[in-house]
Amino acid sequence: MPELKVGDSFPEDVSFTYIPPTGSSDIKACGIPQPLAASKGMPLAPQFKSKKVVLVSVPGAFTPTCQVSHLPSYLDNLSALKAKGVEQVVVIAFNDPFVMSAWAKANGATDDFVIFASDLDAKFSKSIGWTVGERTGRYAIAIDHGKVVYAKNEDDIKSIDRSGAEAVLAQL
Repeated sequence: MPELKVGDSFPEDVSFTYIPPTGSSDIKACGIPQPLAASKGMPLAPQFKSKKVVLVSVPGAFTPTCQVSHLPSYLDNLSALKAKGVEQVVVIAFNDPFVMSAWAKANGATDDFVIFASDLDAKFSKSIGWTVGERTGRYAIAIDHGKVVYAKNEDDIKSIDRSGAEAVLAQL
């Protein structure tokens, strides 16, 4: 699959793994990893066809740019994202679902508006050519009822000029 661009349909065969939020911020409590789609009882692609979602990819949980600027750009703009009709933000990284769950809790994300999921082995990121070595790249994709309405990959791994919440909000 080539790089995604505006107007493309979001691919049908995408899957991520995550640990559903429990409302608890106890970083030591572990859940059971499951396919992201299991929470709604349907595959991921149909979920993305029925709502407006922002998919955000970072190279790694708890890493400097990801923790200090990229993730906060979304967490600080939850109201603005909701005001633009975004129904869910899905943050993905190369990390396993246990690390992603801990990262969510460490940042106070305890509901399903912001989901932290694993792109295991960077399978999806590799399929669109947006990686940093073997890791997921730094990018953002906005999907509105199955159609890509924004898709940008960062040229500079330390930048969030294209993939931060402000850039996405400006295009929604």
